[in-house]
Amino acid sequence: MSQTILIVDDDGDIRDVVRIALSQAGYQTEEAADGRVGLDAIARLKPDLVVLDIGLPEMDGLEVCRTVRVTSDVPILFLTAQGDEIDRIVGLEMGADDYLAKPFSPRELVARVKAILRRGGAVVDDQPLRHGVLEVDPSRHLCRVRGDVVTLTAREMDLLVKLMTRPDQVHARPALVDAIYGTNVHVSDRTMDSHLRNLRAKLGAAGCGDAVETMHGIGIRMGSCLGVKSA
Repeated sequence: MSQTILIVDDDGDIRDVVRIALSQAGYQTEEAADGRVGLDAIARLKPDLVVLDIGLPEMDGLEVCRTVRVTSDVPILFLTAQGDEIDRIVGLEMGADDYLAKPFSPRELVARVKAILRRGGAVVDDQPLRHGVLEVDPSRHLCRVRGDVVTLTAREMDLLVKLMTRPDQVHARPALVDAIYGTNVHVSDRTMDSHLRNLRAKLGAAGCGDAVETMHGIGIRMGSCLGVKSA
C-alpha cells in the first residue's frame, strides 16, 4: 500500500507542484489550504507525512506543528520562505523533521520525503537497543528512559538509533547527516544542531541528561546513560 502524504499550503500552485512530484514518486496525496483544515486533516487521515507551509492563514504552520506534537509523532516537512532562517530553526525545535526553502526543486522535495520515510520502510532488528537506563525499539518507534516513554520525531529516532547501534564510536557530523538524511542531500550545521539539542532536551527531561556527548572538534557519541538529570 502506498504511503499517504498531506500537503498543507494556501498556494494552489505550490500544492500542484508538490502533489505532482509526490504522485509521480508513487505516493498518495491529500491537500488542505489553511492551518485549521490541515490540523483537522492530520487527525482524520493520520497521514504518513505532512508537507506543511509555515505561512498559513487561520493557523500558521508553527502553531499547527506545536499542536500536532502534543499527541502525534507524524513526520513533518516544513516549507519556508527563502530568507526565514529563524522560522526554520524554530520549526525544527518544535519537532519538525526537516524543511525546504521556497522555491525548491521537486526532485529535492521527493528526496527529502523519501529520507524521512526511510525509517518506516527499513528492515530493522526486532530486538530493542539498550544503553544504561535508555531503551529504544526502532521497529515500534519507541524510546524509553527507565520505562517511561519519550516521544521522538522520525529524525530524532534515526539519530538516536545511529548513535546507539555503536555507542562507543565517535560519529563525525557528516556521517550522521548521511545516516539520517541520505547522501547528496545538503543539510546545514544548524539543522543538525537543532536535532541534537532537541534529542538531548527530551532525554534530559526524562532523567537521562548524559545520553549524548559532544567530542569537540571530532564528533558525537553516546554518553554513559546512567540517568543523570540535565541542568
